[in-house]
Amino acid sequence: MAIGIDDAPRTAEGWAAVRPLVLRLHFYAGVFVGPFLLVAALTGIAYAWTPQLEEAVYAHELHVPAAAGAVPLDQQVLVARDQVPDGKIIGVRPAPSATDTTQVIFDRPGLAPSYRYTVFVNPHDGEVRGALETYGSGQALPARGWIDTLHRNLHLGDFGRLYSELAASWLWVITLLGAALWLGRRRRLRAVLLPSAGKPGRRRLRSWHGATGLWIAAGLLFLSATGLTWSLHAGANITDLRSSWDWTTPSVSSASRSPGDVGWQAVRDATARAGLSDPVEIRPPSDGGYVVQQVGRGWPSKQDSMSVDPGTGKITGTLKFADYPLAAKLSRWGIDAHMGLLFGVANQVALTVLGAALVCVVLWGYRMWWLRGRSGRSRGGSRFGRMPVRGTWRRIPGRVLAPALVGLAVAGWFLPVFGVSLLGFLAVDCLLGLRRETAR
Repeated sequence: MAIGIDDAPRTAEGWAAVRPLVLRLHFYAGVFVGPFLLVAALTGIAYAWTPQLEEAVYAHELHVPAAAGAVPLDQQVLVARDQVPDGKIIGVRPAPSATDTTQVIFDRPGLAPSYRYTVFVNPHDGEVRGALETYGSGQALPARGWIDTLHRNLHLGDFGRLYSELAASWLWVITLLGAALWLGRRRRLRAVLLPSAGKPGRRRLRSWHGATGLWIAAGLLFLSATGLTWSLHAGANITDLRSSWDWTTPSVSSASRSPGDVGWQAVRDATARAGLSDPVEIRPPSDGGYVVQQVGRGWPSKQDSMSVDPGTGKITGTLKFADYPLAAKLSRWGIDAHMGLLFGVANQVALTVLGAALVCVVLWGYRMWWLRGRSGRSRGGSRFGRMPVRGTWRRIPGRVLAPALVGLAVAGWFLPVFGVSLLGFLAVDCLLGLRRETAR
């Protein structure tokens, strides 16, 4: 059974015109973006296993021996407050089990953006087990926070975020172009899905590169889409788009407030009786009441929240994750799966396999480039490979060329790093073309 997009004669003519340009773009993107994909894949694999790393490195801060009874949550908070006199409490995560510590979260002067200072308290006797800087809403401890920052921006701040945005912006393009090139070659289904076991060489490398890339294509598209939500420039556009389409994550109303303050323990007891199970984070009242939010990131998602009147201890609002808009649910699930949290170890293993496969595909691509360059130079060619014949784009049917150009323009505007780098690739290709014409 032969498959491919060139089955019909009319399609074959169109594909024959488009293929050289698709191949050229896939080649440029692979060569220049490949190093960034390698870094993103390797640091992503490392990040996927940081929950186990945290458990091993910070066992003293995170866990305590099981014991009967517990100190009231208000007293635990007071003990933690004494440790951070210059801090402002922004959240409390009560111990979810008898072997966990309570986390009292502070904002304090001198912390970098998105960083917090957390005091870990033994819920049974009020002993302070330690204090650490934590990062983000996930309460990443220093080791995980360091790997997270490495994956996101190489510890280079906003400038470094361009690396990950470049990788995420091109990953979906490289994947789709590669799949089109692989499926566009007339061959049997077995040859499309299974790598060749023939003798070593560029042909076998191409078989492994293409077949493996096809198998992981859906996963790569998922990583690209979810990764872009964290990016600097495209992420802002995505946020604006979600806001305009009302796809943002809702929040529980906390406007009600009576005089007085029933305290942390009463608030937690009220929400527990109402069915809000651990783990949770309690945020103190500012203009309104307390907000108690579930923070479980596994499946099924625990993201329900309640607001509590600080004066009466009565629940004034409830927002269930089941009532979130579908787009907000998909966003939550996508982010948690990207981080390896949604399905536990199975999620971590899947990300590891996907990342390792991506590393292999990139390295096989570079090896193919090297072999082609070596054989090309022996025939007076170039390591940059064969360029499309001048005027190739004129052979592309207008019904294909027009929407393709519009699509690239829209993608370049919505994903600015993609757009700028695409112009750079075109400029390089033009210079190489001029060089070839001059040499002739």
